[in-house]
This record gives sequence, structure tokens and C-alpha cells, in this order.
Amino acid sequence: MRTIGIDLAAEPKGTAMAIIDWSLGSARVVDVQLGVSDQQVLANVVGVEKIGIDCALGWPLEFIEFLNGHLKQNSDEIIDGGLEWRRKVSYRETDRHVREITGRWPLSVATDRLGMTALRCAGLLSKLQETGVEVDRSGVGLVVEVYPGASLRIWGFETKGYRDSASRRAELLEELQARATYLDLGDFSEKLIESCDSFDALFASLSARAAALGLTYPPSAEQVEAARLEGWVALPKADLRDLSQ
Repeated sequence: MRTIGIDLAAEPKGTAMAIIDWSLGSARVVDVQLGVSDQQVLANVVGVEKIGIDCALGWPLEFIEFLNGHLKQNSDEIIDGGLEWRRKVSYRETDRHVREITGRWPLSVATDRLGMTALRCAGLLSKLQETGVEVDRSGVGLVVEVYPGASLRIWGFETKGYRDSASRRAELLEELQARATYLDLGDFSEKLIESCDSFDALFASLSARAAALGLTYPPSAEQVEAARLEGWVALPKADLRDLSQ
């Protein structure tokens, strides 16, 4: 099995990709790329079991409905505007699930600084579909939405400061290798330490492996319809050691 993790940014600069080859009881990082374009992603999808993208795959349905209603100049609808209403409109069903599992709200694709990246992601998904890949935003199929920071915390890593500190990333990589003894980082340790984007791409690829093995929380029967439209974050529900099976 091969998994790809993509830490997506609005432009190739800031976008990283990590590719892992898996076999029974072992795994090896075979490539880490920085400054990744859509074309580079498309060039690597052949033979891949799962692609984990660190970006919202869609927007909240309530937000879309609000915008559609807001366009009607003569609408009689009263807008609440309060905190609970704003949260309902701003967050997806999967965001509420992330909050339930991790105790933290993720950034809102509707109201935070993720919009431009999500627009690029929509373009990437469209290009993947053009090549014949069937994209299901709930995570069924090749593409799955991942959240490396949440995966790190669920797997028991202390994430404070890791995106700003190379020394912290070095400590986390050392801890990763001590716990996931099956994982060979190859010659990419230095790149993973130097770049927080590469580091997140690695954990996006590990999260993709968890999703491929069915070791993530799926949407419930009541959530799946929204997940197919809004996207669904694949949060791991198993230990790192279980990824080597």
C-alpha cells in the first residue's frame, strides 16, 4: 500500500507532500516534496491507496444556505447574529465532531483564513475527478480529509509549539520513531525537521493510512449525507502501532 499526505496551502509555496510505502510490519517514507503544485500531486496518484489532504473539502451547509438567503434583498428572515448562531453557520458537522473528540474547535473554513486554501482544494479535487478518480468528500475512496495536529494529539504527542520550532519537531520525530519502530524515515529526517509543512504532510500520510485501514471515526448514519457535501475529517481511533498491520 502507498499513502500520500498533503499539507495544502493556497499556493504551491507552503504546500508539502509526503509519500509512504507500506508492507506488513514495516513502512518507509519514499518521498517528501516542498512547493508542491497540483500537477505534482496528479503525477503521484497512480498506485496510491489513500490521499490524506490537510484542508477542508467543503463548506458548512448552513453557511451556504445563509449566503443564499442573504442574497435575497427582500428576505423577511431575522438573522440572530449571536454566538451560537454564528457557530452553527460557521462550522461543519465534522468540525463539531472534531470538537467532541479533541475538545478543540478547528478553524472554520467559512470564517477563518482557510477559504483561499479550500478554493484551491476544490480545484485539485476537480482535476482528480477529471483523471477518473471518484471523489467522495466523506472519505470513501481515494481522497480523505485529515487534520495532522489533531492526529498528533490523539496519538499522545504534545503539539505545543511544534509548527514554530524545528527543535520541537526534532523531539517529536524522535518520539515517533521510538513508538512507531516499523517506520523508516529514509533520508528525509532533516527536511521533516526544517519544514513544519513537511512535518504535517508526514502525519497527513500516517492519518491516510489509518483511514485506509478503517481505523478512523466514520460519520454516523445521520451525519453521512452532510459529510458527502461538507467533507469529513478522518480522526484516528487506534494507536500508531496498529498502522503497521
